[in-house]
Amino acid sequence: MSKIKVGIIGSAGYTGGELLRLLIYHPNVDIVFANSASNAGNKVYEVHNDLLGETEITFSADFHNEIDVLFLCVGHGDARKFLQANPVAERVKIIDLSQDYRLKANTAYQDKHFIYGLPELNREAIREAQYIANPGCFATNIQLALLPLAQENLLPDAVHVNATTGSTGAGQKPGATTHFSWRNNNLSAYKSFEHQHLQEISESLDQLQAGFLPLSEKSLLTRAAEKIHFVPQRGDFTRGIFSAIYVESPLREDEAYHLYESYYQQHPFTWISRANIDLKQVVNTNKSIIHLEKHGNQLLILNATDNLLKGASGQAVQNMNLLFGLNERAGLNLKSVGF
Repeated sequence: MSKIKVGIIGSAGYTGGELLRLLIYHPNVDIVFANSASNAGNKVYEVHNDLLGETEITFSADFHNEIDVLFLCVGHGDARKFLQANPVAERVKIIDLSQDYRLKANTAYQDKHFIYGLPELNREAIREAQYIANPGCFATNIQLALLPLAQENLLPDAVHVNATTGSTGAGQKPGATTHFSWRNNNLSAYKSFEHQHLQEISESLDQLQAGFLPLSEKSLLTRAAEKIHFVPQRGDFTRGIFSAIYVESPLREDEAYHLYESYYQQHPFTWISRANIDLKQVVNTNKSIIHLEKHGNQLLILNATDNLLKGASGQAVQNMNLLFGLNERAGLNLKSVGF
């Protein structure tokens, strides 16, 4: 098949940079434009310095429809604004990495709907889709830890989540909590019980376990927080998410492993480890690695993912592969950093 013509909006940020690193070497892709209004005319490697010697692509301020797929690597709220100001041809597929189209109430665009792009949940729907809403980084990690339980209606009324993310999760723009002097040798919690990713997590779990998300006049975020008690943390490392989740469960440990291994048997990036796991196993990969332990009536689920890859740009490429009938792993045979 001819190469997929790709356009990227917001290609100077962290997710845009990761996407460029992946697509430059993707065997089935031709990058037509890498849009960045603030860097127009500069070489990509002048912003993403590690790409010196890898590409001569120049940032542009252009947008046009002579492409097959458009990636939106922009801030939350900006994807919808971009599409309102720049109509995209109906034949062009869209993969949005912002949160603008993830929730069921906000998926409509040009008489079509964005499909929630978690392959381990919606693989077949993604294959037939036109528009994809790429999941959030915390949302990806936590959902992958819980989907097998939801599939068997085994999620209890209380799910306890403690998850720590690296500094790249806050985006490229410097802030008070992203400076090295503040972040280094430090740990803090934020948005406890009210992180925005709770909403997409709860909708996905309810898709498998009907009735998990309680019906009421309360906001979606409030209803989600009543079931999922989520404490996000900022870690003093650059990339990755490590979550520790526990739920009451009647399953024995061997039964839980059988359930998880069966659920993910046909999914190439989610792996179940019988040995304890650590974050370095997944950094710079598109993997999610899950470990299970049973302590009394509590099932402990540990999950490690790279927030910029499986939690963002790697998953976006995985979705592109599905949209165009390619091998799901194309361009994503990445290795961890090791020790």
